[in-house]
Amino acid sequence: MLDGIFNVYKEKGYTSHDVVAKLRGIAGQKKIGHTGTLDPDAEGVLPVCLGKATKVCDVLTDKTKTYQAVLLLGRRTDTQDISGACLEEQDTAGLTEEDVRRAVESFRGDYMQTPPMYSALKVGGKKLCELAREGKTVERKARKVQIHRIEIRRMELPRVWIEVECSKGTYIRTLCDDIGEMLGVGGCMEELLRTRVGSFRLEDSVRLSQLEKYREAGTLGEHLIPVDCLFADCPRVDVTERLEPLLYNGNPLRLPEREDGQLVRMYDSSGRFIALYRYQQENHIYKNEKMFFNL
Repeated sequence: MLDGIFNVYKEKGYTSHDVVAKLRGIAGQKKIGHTGTLDPDAEGVLPVCLGKATKVCDVLTDKTKTYQAVLLLGRRTDTQDISGACLEEQDTAGLTEEDVRRAVESFRGDYMQTPPMYSALKVGGKKLCELAREGKTVERKARKVQIHRIEIRRMELPRVWIEVECSKGTYIRTLCDDIGEMLGVGGCMEELLRTRVGSFRLEDSVRLSQLEKYREAGTLGEHLIPVDCLFADCPRVDVTERLEPLLYNGNPLRLPEREDGQLVRMYDSSGRFIALYRYQQENHIYKNEKMFFNL
């Protein structure tokens, strides 16, 4: 079984679930999970975890993400992107670049965003997108999201090319809709490219067609990214063979002291990554945070 992460370039026309299904066929194994949905029309970085690495799917989902999007002003749609049915069109001739710049930059920081009806979020056990396709609209609570950075890369009104660095749970098409509403003309997302998820970047991503070639060449496993790479900023600790039974069972360990709360990567005597531990100064012990051994 393959254990690790592929930085997949999701192409247009594929759902995130399609990518997982294709990879199951390429890798010949079932234990695979993606790390955050991308709409079918969106492209870009989609880390996919295989085998033991599925343990970190939630970790990657929580990572900061970066997107490049094209905002089309003057049109509102039911899906908040260009693929949806047009709800309203307005003239944008009165907009100035300064108006647009001011509106876009006002979304920097925390803001309360209402999830779109066309999303995979569930209400009463049913996905919002399924309810939307049935012609139903339900109340959704606004959630706080963080726009760490938002920049205009190019502007040719009514189109605006923006780059956004944001927290998990941020819908870029909803951001486009909200910017259009603030400007009084409506707006929708015309294109979307995800360029980064945590440390996974667009320039390092691999298309499914390339992964198929690696499989045919018998080198697929060589291109897996090890799980411990996600925690490269955490110090590495190698335990002796004597302490391995404690480590393998996730028991507390007594090792040289560190700063209180320090998260470390624990390896066994053969150099295999086993778990994440956190140092507790009060008790002078390292306590298990997450196990990756024998999953």
